[in-house]
Amino acid sequence: MHGTGVDAALHRADRIAWDPVARPGGKSISRVAVLVTGLTAVSTLLGFLRDVVIAAVFGAGAELDAYLVAQGLMNIVLGLVAYAMARSATPAVSREAAAEDNGCKGHTGFDVAFTLTMVVLGIGGVVMAIFAGPVASLLAPGFDAETTAAAATLTRIVLVATVLVAGTDLLAALAQSHGRFAWASLQGVPFNLIMIAAAGLFGPRYGIAALAVGFVVGSGARLLLQLPPLRSLGTRVRPRLQLKDPGFREIAVLVPAMLVGSAVGNVNTLVDRAVGSTLEEGAITALSYGWRLVNLPEQLLIASLLVPLYPAISASVRDLTELRRLVNRGLSVTVTILVPLCVVLAVAAEPLVEVAFGRGAFSPEDIEATATAVLWYAPALLALGIRQVVVSTAYALGDARAPVVISVLAMVVNVVGDILLAPVMGVAGIALATSASLVLAAVANAWLLRSRHDGVNLREAFVLLLRAALLAAVAGAVGVVLASLVAGPALMTSVVVVFGVCGTYALGLVVLRAPEGRVPLDMLRAARRR
Repeated sequence: MHGTGVDAALHRADRIAWDPVARPGGKSISRVAVLVTGLTAVSTLLGFLRDVVIAAVFGAGAELDAYLVAQGLMNIVLGLVAYAMARSATPAVSREAAAEDNGCKGHTGFDVAFTLTMVVLGIGGVVMAIFAGPVASLLAPGFDAETTAAAATLTRIVLVATVLVAGTDLLAALAQSHGRFAWASLQGVPFNLIMIAAAGLFGPRYGIAALAVGFVVGSGARLLLQLPPLRSLGTRVRPRLQLKDPGFREIAVLVPAMLVGSAVGNVNTLVDRAVGSTLEEGAITALSYGWRLVNLPEQLLIASLLVPLYPAISASVRDLTELRRLVNRGLSVTVTILVPLCVVLAVAAEPLVEVAFGRGAFSPEDIEATATAVLWYAPALLALGIRQVVVSTAYALGDARAPVVISVLAMVVNVVGDILLAPVMGVAGIALATSASLVLAAVANAWLLRSRHDGVNLREAFVLLLRAALLAAVAGAVGVVLASLVAGPALMTSVVVVFGVCGTYALGLVVLRAPEGRVPLDMLRAARRR
């Protein structure tokens, strides 16, 4: 773009190819992101197939609602410790790995973090299993006695997977800190294959318990897949409880805020399901499947980008220019990819849900309820992607307090929104509350990253979003017209809308000579060069 001011600054900044070094390991983020995206695509598509099979076998009914609540109860234990510890360890281990010259010499701080996590989760799992019944009654007050009992039984089964999932997250973070990303990206393959077999082969005979057992077995397979990269690095994880170790103390500084952040996310999910349990039967499943469909692009594309981006930012915290470049490029990729997909989800919610889940026991009423959730969840997709980039940067800078404060505020918005909107709007109200809370979190985190660390250029980000909003409006209008003209099956409508919206958006980037339009091509070219 030719011009002055913010547009010119954007143009100059985006002249830089997406080719920073993803230390350690010396690979470009472009190459690693493309590799991770490709490998993650296999796992993600299998995960999508898993959801399709589960929906076809069980439908959106009380059984599946109980299973989803059981998973939420397990996440109280898992989310409060495992994810927080893995994220807290990444910056310290990445810097240690970047300083290694002749192979991995071990990470004592990580060993302590790993040992402490396993002990805490083991104890927490036992306690949760003992009180599963009362907790299930508390967190799903709308369930009848039979569904509550089923949720408690399923909880006791899936809790076995707590330490397996935690070990997977921590070992994957250790390998990624050394530039080894492939095995972690493939971990969903054996897990999803086992879950598909559990649902399709054993679900009709043994009921919903087959899913819970499959979850445990699949979690064990995920853990085993993390061992090969560590073996190739010569890294050994040893049980240690040296709580005064300097490496562990650096990790521990981030953990309290990370714990709160993890708890906030889990509380949001639990409140959504608690309020959903008071609505019609299958509401929890509709919300869960709607969110999975909306979150699929972020999980596949943006989360894949952040796998190499987070260690790279962690290794660049002392170079503000490089850090801001990484953040700005991450935001450009996020907005360019997710905005047209948000439009597609809003315009073609019902045909997309029908194509994805509309078979077997998943009824037309289930399709309609899930499509309603997709429509109101759509804005959350972009907000979640932006929040991922800026919050990861804050964590890399050692600032976990600000994101946590914002998460608590967003949680309040979500809880109040659920309580006020669900009785009036039903499933749509719960989804709208989630979207509003994530938009608030994205905006507030970006502002704080700028004001506290000068880590993002808000003027450039504003111009980027303004241009995206203009193109989204035009592309959305084209999508609505195309959807009204197509009289064919749901698959045809979905394909026409996807190509119409994305094609219009891409053409708009070309017409406006928008610099972010070159970002995906820059990434692919850089990957080929390496």
